[in-house]
Amino acid sequence: MKAKFLITTLLTIFGGTAMAQNYPTIKLYPKGVPNSKPAAKDYVEKTESFRTSMVTDPVLTPFLPEKGKGNGAAIVICPGGGYSRLAMDHEGYHVAQKFNEIGVAAFVLTYRLPSDAIMQDKTIGPLQDAQRAIQMVRQRAKEWGIDTARVGIIGFSAGGHLASTAITHFNKAVIDNKDNVNLRPSFGVLLYPVITMGPAMHTGSRNNLIGKDPAPEVADLYSNEKQVTPQTPPAFLVHAEDDKTVPVANSLMFYEAMVKNGVKGELHIYQAGGHGFGLNNKTTKEQWFDACKNWMDANGWLTAK
Repeated sequence: MKAKFLITTLLTIFGGTAMAQNYPTIKLYPKGVPNSKPAAKDYVEKTESFRTSMVTDPVLTPFLPEKGKGNGAAIVICPGGGYSRLAMDHEGYHVAQKFNEIGVAAFVLTYRLPSDAIMQDKTIGPLQDAQRAIQMVRQRAKEWGIDTARVGIIGFSAGGHLASTAITHFNKAVIDNKDNVNLRPSFGVLLYPVITMGPAMHTGSRNNLIGKDPAPEVADLYSNEKQVTPQTPPAFLVHAEDDKTVPVANSLMFYEAMVKNGVKGELHIYQAGGHGFGLNNKTTKEQWFDACKNWMDANGWLTAK
């Protein structure tokens, strides 16, 4: 009886991790990680309280819908953490399970965090992993029952910056793409995202990705509100007005750029909720995920073909 209770408790605590094993975790670069330097002996990946840091060998963790329930859509999930760690549970595994409930295959990305210690060019490291994730999902789409025309990306906080970079920088491959796989996500979902490297920036994310005193052209390049074009995929944004960590101006600027460029999308601003609420903004009975589902449905991404 005690053993059964212990197992039940462990499954409850580590539910996200257990669910992640419905398909083996996959190395992004089985033949060697690009743009890398040999890591020091003390630079070892660690996870504490579902916060992962010091990633040197990035992986995808697939969450596939139950057999017969998938609709062919897929999404790559980029947890946040200021480009210094990854919130793998509430901005990763839990989100993946939620997408599975609506028939969407989800892939949690454990991406490299920018570091001069392990990268030749830290500014492109996370984007390489995001592009590789999109590439891999499309390359293995038949195996996973995925429609290559319905592969999106979602990111939270600094993961939102990575996702917004993926949907605005897709024309420039920073990975080997000899098969010319389409690296443009079909859509983006951005939760309290870091967007700008200007006055409304999140300083920690800026410092970690491009340094404390970046050249103006580098700051502009990674200020993704300046990178929106008519070719940018549709995007769904969520933010809280009282976010003291990543100012709501980040989402407002990105959405304004979308409107100017004729990019379809939705922007949902809560009056409260702060930062980092994941799936559940406790200040409201509304669920952003339900609105996101409706938006995806309205655009045909949840329709099996």
